[in-house]
Amino acid sequence: MNNDLIYQLALTQTPHIGHVHARILAQQFESAEAIFKAPSGILEKIDGIGPIRARSIKQFNNFSAAEKEIAFIEKYRINTLFLKDENYPQRLLHCYDPPTLLFYRGNANLNASRVVAIIGTRNHTEYGKHITDTLVKELAAFDVLIVSGLALGIDALAHKAAVKHHLATTGVLAHGLDTLYPPQHTTLAKEMLKHNGGLLTEFPSNTPPDKHNFPTRNRIVAGMSDAIVVIETGIRGGSMITAELANSYNKDVFAIPGKTTDSKSCGCNQLIKNNKAMLLTDAQQLADTMGWTEPVKPPARKQQEIFIELTGPEKMVVTLLTEKDTVHIDELTIKSGISSSAAAAAILNLELQNIIQCLPGKIYKLL
Repeated sequence: MNNDLIYQLALTQTPHIGHVHARILAQQFESAEAIFKAPSGILEKIDGIGPIRARSIKQFNNFSAAEKEIAFIEKYRINTLFLKDENYPQRLLHCYDPPTLLFYRGNANLNASRVVAIIGTRNHTEYGKHITDTLVKELAAFDVLIVSGLALGIDALAHKAAVKHHLATTGVLAHGLDTLYPPQHTTLAKEMLKHNGGLLTEFPSNTPPDKHNFPTRNRIVAGMSDAIVVIETGIRGGSMITAELANSYNKDVFAIPGKTTDSKSCGCNQLIKNNKAMLLTDAQQLADTMGWTEPVKPPARKQQEIFIELTGPEKMVVTLLTEKDTVHIDELTIKSGISSSAAAAAILNLELQNIIQCLPGKIYKLL
């Protein structure tokens, strides 16, 4: 466990120290511990800090709460990402108010080369459902990370479509990782984690999904993405807030148009009308606008070049993984037609040769 973590947690709990102030301090000191051990005189002279915030830092003594949170983090093997960490979502650092500390479960690369947020109403139509699945299916060619808020409606459809079409997907939560809201998405969250996805939040354990947490969550969805796609939304709601935040972060915002008489599309139509979102029709248009001129996945034929050096069972396993992005070990064994022991040996050898990778849940993919 990171020895600086107790001070990183303390920084998030210090009165008068918000995200902007924490970032200023992190830029001035090598570690969170150094912030708390710095003399008051030095802290006071930092632009944006001053005597009141310096005093708050020096007088902070509630480290027991931080220690309790560390026990939770260790018990459930949660990853923590501080502002200065290499694995912290770097796109958030371009925002003026990045989260000081993030809590993360999963294996999705939060700094993937292409990240798209897909958001929308909780009460979607069949049109919205179809558009979401089609868009994600088309985006699979560009190997993007799909981000959303794991909410009812379009958010959940985006996550489900990502799992279905073998794309990594991360849900950004408005509460701590000791719970899941809405509870009916527990199975979906497990599926996301099993298929190289993740769950991300800036809220510590025992933080309930209070109403005011959702706009705070939405800024992470907007900030960590390259592009934000609004599929269906009314004039008011979380999706409109996220779109506004994305505009303030100079992100590319897209909206799917709808009928002028459809209340579920009036928010999208308004974003387009007010030049706050580009009208979007398909994934290729999004890719062209973003400058993603070529799919990033290598053609399957390149995988054939390694067959010469492989045994018969190893070739069978690689062939199956060439046809699908990820395959469970049971499916590999059944479809390869070889014995369990031969399949296990083949898989182990392929892993040692860095040809395939094992993901959580005994899921395998080609490297």
